[in-house]
Amino acid sequence: MKKLFPLLICSLALRAAEPPALWVYYSTNLLVDENVTKLEARMKEAAAAGYSAFTLTDSKFGKLGEMDKHYFDNIAKVKRIAAENNIEIIPMLYPIGWSESLLWNDPNLAEGIPVREAPFVVRGNVAMLETAPIPLDRWGWVDETMTPIENGFRCTDLNGRNGRFNKRIKVNPFRQYHVSVDIRTENFRGTPEIKPLTPDPMRTLNHADLKVKPTQDWITHHIIFNSFDNTEILLYFGVWDGTTGTLEWRNPKIEETAFVNLLRRDGAPLTVTSADGKPLVEGHDFEPLVDPLSGRVPWKGDFDLYHEPPELRTKNLPDGTRLNVSFYHPLICYGGSVMICISDPKTEDILRDHARRVHAAWGAKRYFMSHDEIRALNWDKSCMDRNLTSGEILADNIAKCAAWIREAAPDTEIYVWGDMFDPNHNAHKDYYFVRGDLAGSWKGLDKRIIAVPWAVEFADKSAAWFSGLGMRMVLAGYYDSPPARSLPWAEAAKKYPGVQAIMYTTWQENFTDLKAFAETIRSAK
Repeated sequence: MKKLFPLLICSLALRAAEPPALWVYYSTNLLVDENVTKLEARMKEAAAAGYSAFTLTDSKFGKLGEMDKHYFDNIAKVKRIAAENNIEIIPMLYPIGWSESLLWNDPNLAEGIPVREAPFVVRGNVAMLETAPIPLDRWGWVDETMTPIENGFRCTDLNGRNGRFNKRIKVNPFRQYHVSVDIRTENFRGTPEIKPLTPDPMRTLNHADLKVKPTQDWITHHIIFNSFDNTEILLYFGVWDGTTGTLEWRNPKIEETAFVNLLRRDGAPLTVTSADGKPLVEGHDFEPLVDPLSGRVPWKGDFDLYHEPPELRTKNLPDGTRLNVSFYHPLICYGGSVMICISDPKTEDILRDHARRVHAAWGAKRYFMSHDEIRALNWDKSCMDRNLTSGEILADNIAKCAAWIREAAPDTEIYVWGDMFDPNHNAHKDYYFVRGDLAGSWKGLDKRIIAVPWAVEFADKSAAWFSGLGMRMVLAGYYDSPPARSLPWAEAAKKYPGVQAIMYTTWQENFTDLKAFAETIRSAK
């Protein structure tokens, strides 16, 4: 009986365990009254299907200090609607990774990528880049699917085949490059891309979307990339997922450039020196240099892929004077995401105030930290002066963010996306434009924080990882796929303790499968 007693207790505990709750991830803009009406309909639908909570995100949460009474009245309406439907609102804050709403407070706080000692020469009181033209001819590789046209190529009905052309190009390390090309399409299905690739190991230096339309007349598309420590790249123009329709490329160009989306702050300094290393003084030797469009297109906090950069205008420097110029600029990834510098003291002030304002607006019992897909880190002076690894910087930030929430709301529960704290997912070395290794980022998580892993391909490994750290979990599923695709999360919920909920997560505002998802998760054997 003594041997059976622990087994009996375990069996009773398993039978008594509550099944995971069902949550909904919901993104909105509560400044628009129509969106409150839409949210009410979704809450009623979700409540009928057995969901108990909405994790709610709104870019306006990052700029609550500028919101008017109407916005806060809509928050009050949403809280009332949620209570009427027995739905808990879990507000999301700290969009670190996709940081545009935080950068609205100061676009210069974007994580800076360095340009080092770019050579300039003065002509007529304007310092101009002194670089050789880069010809784009004699292509190194052209797929057989490509047909030559005047100064370009055409492909039609690829049906899954590649349609690409490329050239190997010499570049200068840690410089800013601009690539442009004209693109025309007709009923084209696929994703045209410009890919500057490092040859060994092969990594892409651009992750920005060109946003080519299925049918468009000739439009010039642009990217900016940083060469980092490379001296050679493979520059690809092409498509890897084309199916039907026609795609044409014309007039491809590449040039070294400077000051596109120039950042100006102490932690991302502009340095101008003479050829012999003598520092020049801004305002005395050259005019104050600012990019007025940086972080303001199409609106404050957002960065466009390219615009004409500002000129470096000198004062009383003779023609032919050679200068070396170092500066910082951000990098833009999929969907326009730009990372905020989490090492800058001003960022910390903004984040602390952000927690206070979000709690004052919502008074919630639980909050969700949106640290997610952090694709640039530990390159600017603010970061590098700390002499920490990227993992250590992120660990320090997540611990501080949790403390700031608890400072505003002492009895709250806190959640965080799991990807940047999971070595099976994104917490490793060579992640996008993160310098070095993200290992150890999880050391900033205390056991009161609840992890929200979301990559179903790592479902078992991720759940095991956070369970091994002694953490509770919410498992994020769906992602605009058939509900059955999320069954590995249901299996993980049965296998690992401490799973509070499984979340219906849509990036496409697709709620047609709310009921089917709930039924699929509940019916998992």
